[in-house]
Amino acid sequence: MVVTPELFATGYSPASAWQWDGVEIRGRLAALAREHGVALVGSTIDSPGGAQGDSSARQDQADRPIRHIAASFFDPHGEELVRVNKRHLFGAEEKAFITPGKGYAQPFEWEGWRWGMGICYDVEFPEFARSQAVSGAQVLLVPTAVPELEYRMTGRAGAWGYSATSTSTLQVPARALENGVFIAYSNHCGPGFTGHSCLATPFGRNAALLPGGDSVAVMEVDSAAIECARELNVYLNDL
Repeated sequence: MVVTPELFATGYSPASAWQWDGVEIRGRLAALAREHGVALVGSTIDSPGGAQGDSSARQDQADRPIRHIAASFFDPHGEELVRVNKRHLFGAEEKAFITPGKGYAQPFEWEGWRWGMGICYDVEFPEFARSQAVSGAQVLLVPTAVPELEYRMTGRAGAWGYSATSTSTLQVPARALENGVFIAYSNHCGPGFTGHSCLATPFGRNAALLPGGDSVAVMEVDSAAIECARELNVYLNDL
């Protein structure tokens, strides 16, 4: 299974990504999955009820066409099995052009596993990962686009600072530990983005943490690791 970054096909720019034809892009992603015989997670703009920019599309509460940042799961035959919408919008630009999803999607079955999907900012809220685990998810698939941000309080040491890379190095492993799940977190790299895509195990550690440039990591998941991790940390049972 290949997990790609948020809106990778158009570039992450909510102000312009909605102008691309999400239906066409999803068709191309399906063809890639079918051509290479792999499952594929890809993020697009979804405008239900009409084409991109179509004034007849359903309207949101701001009286504009509904535009979700979506993530689709394509099986190796190119079938789109699931499409989920980003619930938590990040920053002024997303909020200006994108409609938030109404809730977290339910996990889905594929190849004997239960998979959950969210998008970027969703995973930074503990409720997302917990809702997926409570509903039976074993692996979370998260396309993301995290912008660079480095901050330190004046005159203070490093502990009084923040780096956006902590989503990959701290938050994602913590979500995996809290819920006894694997997480595949795929981020943009290059100027303006933190990179550091990661693959977290149910033990709260990153099996892979990529650098800031282009790279690929592979991890094999097994249910025994989930069972073992949940026996060690019984958060779900004690909830």
